[in-house]
Amino acid sequence: MASRSINKVILIGNLGQDPEVRYTASGVAVATFSVATNESYKDQEGNLQERTQWHNIVAWDKLAQICGEYLKKGSKVYLEGRIQYRTYDDKSGVKRYVTEIVANQMMMLDSRNAGSNNDIQGTPDSSIAEKPEEDLPF
Repeated sequence: MASRSINKVILIGNLGQDPEVRYTASGVAVATFSVATNESYKDQEGNLQERTQWHNIVAWDKLAQICGEYLKKGSKVYLEGRIQYRTYDDKSGVKRYVTEIVANQMMMLDSRNAGSNNDIQGTPDSSIAEKPEEDLPF
């Protein structure tokens, strides 16, 4: 039996800025934005501390368009996707390393959206790995 691996991320957090939607040369939408998650813990003295983690999010195709249209800075969202690592050379020729979450499902959690169908899924081919590197707008 072949072994399987799983790469799945689930986040609930708030957007750090409005999503930026761009289009590849072939017209495919891609949205990028950051989401903050908070973790509470007690330090050695027993004081409650809070730590914020920032996550870079990428959404493709229809999901990217929906994120761009409905999400705003501060929006509370539920995201599902996969973690991805990639590298690129910046304008100075320095190799940069990027960790990002490629979202394939998003649910708006703000109270103003309560009661509506907020569960949005990306298309099965909304994977950055399936997009040609030269087609990426960043």
